[in-house]
Amino acid sequence: MTTARDLALVAADPQDRTVVEQGDLSLALAGAELIDLLDAEALALDGTLLIPAGPAPAGDPLLSEAARWLADGGPGETVDDWLWRRGRDLAGRYRTVLEEEGLVAPERRNRNPLRRQRTAPADPSAARAAGERRSSGEPVLGVLAAAAGLTEQGAEAPDGLADDRTTVLAAVLQAVTELAGERQRRTIETAAFDNIWRGD
Repeated sequence: MTTARDLALVAADPQDRTVVEQGDLSLALAGAELIDLLDAEALALDGTLLIPAGPAPAGDPLLSEAARWLADGGPGETVDDWLWRRGRDLAGRYRTVLEEEGLVAPERRNRNPLRRQRTAPADPSAARAAGERRSSGEPVLGVLAAAAGLTEQGAEAPDGLADDRTTVLAAVLQAVTELAGERQRRTIETAAFDNIWRGD
């Protein structure tokens, strides 16, 4: 399993009642893909610049797709650029692939179309392994899970990691902070607009 898949499986765990913002999870998954590509030596970093460095890893369609996206990004793409470009709707894509592969059961909708009821994973061994990795305190998955809002712990890049991994994790945390700020701004603007209509 890759870091990105483990993160997606942890987020899909029906025992975890945490409400996760899909945008935060998508950014964290995009960062996890960069970590996986670094581990597979398909990517190198020059500061924050992404440099394709080898063939796409085999056996994981989403990671292979990420490697193709990396090549399509062109020279000069930064880690931050990648997170926003690749991260768009990435959480939903991972959920769909995991469902198609039978690693998680499809989400069933309630009568209320805005509320989802989660079902147990179709293959609990994959989710169990991802959960064990998370609970083991593995630092990279811990930071990404915190960035996605799955845990309160580890919301900073830990010491002792390779510089490239630290660069990626710091960029993910910054992007999630920016997204939270944008959500807050929109909430304030919506509330102000509502007050105008109410005459407050």
